[in-house]
Parts: sequence; C-alpha cells; structure tokens
Amino acid sequence: MRADPATLSFAERIDLDLIEKGLVASFMALLALRLVPQAIETLSAPIMLLLLSESVVVLFILLRRPTRDISHRPTDWALGVAGTLLPLTAVAPEGAPVAPLAVCAGLMGAGFLLQLWAKLTLRRSFGVVAANRGVKASGPYALIRHPMYAGYALTHVGFLLSGPAWWNLAVYGGTLVIAVRRILAEERMLMQDPAYRALAQKSRYRLLPLVF
Repeated sequence: MRADPATLSFAERIDLDLIEKGLVASFMALLALRLVPQAIETLSAPIMLLLLSESVVVLFILLRRPTRDISHRPTDWALGVAGTLLPLTAVAPEGAPVAPLAVCAGLMGAGFLLQLWAKLTLRRSFGVVAANRGVKASGPYALIRHPMYAGYALTHVGFLLSGPAWWNLAVYGGTLVIAVRRILAEERMLMQDPAYRALAQKSRYRLLPLVF
C-alpha cells in the first residue's frame, strides 16, 4: 500500500540525503580543480591542508549512517547544506600572509586534528542536518559540545591568515554564522534526549570555552 503523498514529510517526499551527497561531491570536485594545480605548483602547506580537511568532511558525509530522528524543517536542511557547501567555494590565498606560514599551518593542523578526533569519536554517526544519531560524551565532546565546528573554524582562520582574500573572508565569516545557527538547531533536537542534557551539564560550552 502506497503512502499518501500528503502525509509524507518534506524530507520523505524527496531524497534530500542523496541530493545533498551529490552536491557535496560536486563542490569538492570544483574546489579540487581550483586548488590542486596551485598546490602542485607551489607545494603550499595551507592549500594542501585545506584540501585534506575538506576531503575528510566529504568522505564522512558520503559514509554517514542514515537516521529517522532527523529534522524535517526546510530551514535546518538549508543550513546544513549551505554550511557544508560554502567552505568548498574558497579560493587560493592572495597577497602576503599576515602571520608566519608556520603559524598558519599550525592553526590549520590543530583544527584538522580536532575535527578528525571528533569525527572518529562519532564514526558513522556524523551528520550534516540537525538530527540525533546518538549522543557521544567522550573524547573532545567531554571538553566542548561541538568540537567539530571548532576544528573547522581553526582550519579556516589558519587558511585565511596565509593569504587574506576578501572572498574567503566572506566565505568563512558566513560559514561561522551558519555554524552557530546549526548548533542551535542541533541542540533544539538533542536537548530532547536525557543523555544530551546530562552532557550539557558536564560540558558547559558549545563552541568556544568561556564565550559560547
């Protein structure tokens, strides 16, 4: 018996998950086309670290576990997709670095390791749209509740400092604003889970200790 289309949710009427994966893979390919030639030509550590960081994000998106406990709000889907795709529009560094390249690479490396630690803690529970794929309270989640976003931010700051470009400033500024909105959307769902409420009491800060 077929379900009445009128009773299906927005996410059930169209396979948004599959569409999202296709978009993410396409944007990653475009990022690689823009940056790989320059990475090969210049052996730029910031460019290679950015490509590595974003590639891992895409890989985990493609391998993630599906869930039924996911937000069906179009706004949450838009935030998830925009927050994932926007960083993939970054361009190569422009001009002179405003910090030593070793510092830029250090920030990017620290950000990459933090987000990788978070992803390995989540494993296939990683997701893009606000959902409850299981609460993790170990590893970096015992320190801050959204370490993955903190890792992204560190990586983006390091790349931006390696050669500021107005486009990248807009891209990463927008990504940070979207990340805050995504955190609030995720917590709207997760706070319904007693396990997450217990984590929130233990790990007080969402993104940046003493600030947010």
